[in-house]
Amino acid sequence: MPNNNELNGTIVKALAGFYYVQPEIRQEQPIQCRARGIFKKRGESPLVGDRVVYSLTDNGEGTVEQILPRSSELIRPPVANIELAVLVFSVTEPELNFQLLDKFLVHIEHAGLDTVICLSKSDLASAEGKEGESAREALRRVRAVYEPLGYEVFETSSRLSEGCDPLQQRLNHRLSVFAGQSGVGKSSLLNALVPGLTLETNAISNRLGRGKHTTRHVELIETGIGGFVADTPGFSQLDFEELGIEDLSYCFREMRELSPSCKFRGCTHDHEPGCAVLDALEAGEVDAGRHAHYLAFMEEMKEKKRRY
Repeated sequence: MPNNNELNGTIVKALAGFYYVQPEIRQEQPIQCRARGIFKKRGESPLVGDRVVYSLTDNGEGTVEQILPRSSELIRPPVANIELAVLVFSVTEPELNFQLLDKFLVHIEHAGLDTVICLSKSDLASAEGKEGESAREALRRVRAVYEPLGYEVFETSSRLSEGCDPLQQRLNHRLSVFAGQSGVGKSSLLNALVPGLTLETNAISNRLGRGKHTTRHVELIETGIGGFVADTPGFSQLDFEELGIEDLSYCFREMRELSPSCKFRGCTHDHEPGCAVLDALEAGEVDAGRHAHYLAFMEEMKEKKRRY
């Protein structure tokens, strides 16, 4: 039975054995807590994003007493209850890497998260010359390929503070994680979304596993009305470790929809007769680039299996 001293909150940071719990009834600072020893005995560990029951100690700190049921759990980054993944890719500078975009989408589909694609530096699409042309082509291709699959696409420019309001509204009342290509301006975007936030402009890229100054702790940043974003090391090792070959096609939305119509169960959508995916590919109803990435990922997974 809960006692009167027990309160509810969300772990917003974990660092050096301490858990920083933001009380449900709001106040300025999170409460610094230790976890009860019982979690270790059970082989459990509180995660950033966990909704917990905690009690206050005499010195103004607290103890995490109970972890409430999780709606989701990511292994990398180690964070719980994330509902939305925001994939940030720039339209140019660096050039948009569609194979990497599809790789992120595979991992996020496997994790069962809702996803939006955020295209940063969209102001460059109005520039003259090669960069402007590259940006316009990237915008056109993303909208043509990914919107019909049901992915929401947001265009933003941190430099001009454009497109941030619709994205901000999407983040309200949710726990989100930012992920994506290095050097695309994720930190600039977060700074534009959160008044008073002053992340170093290379901080998020570093935290996504780039460079030697990688930050290893996970932290939630408040983004508005009931919203938090995980500022994390990110999906830094996209190596399909948690994914079986048989799961891969399920993580491509178009293949998931078409595969029940394939002639053979367990169809790999590579060479089989009566494959609904290959028929749709030939008819131009499945994007050739996405299918090529699927085959490349399958080969990568097979190669890894052969090595081990």
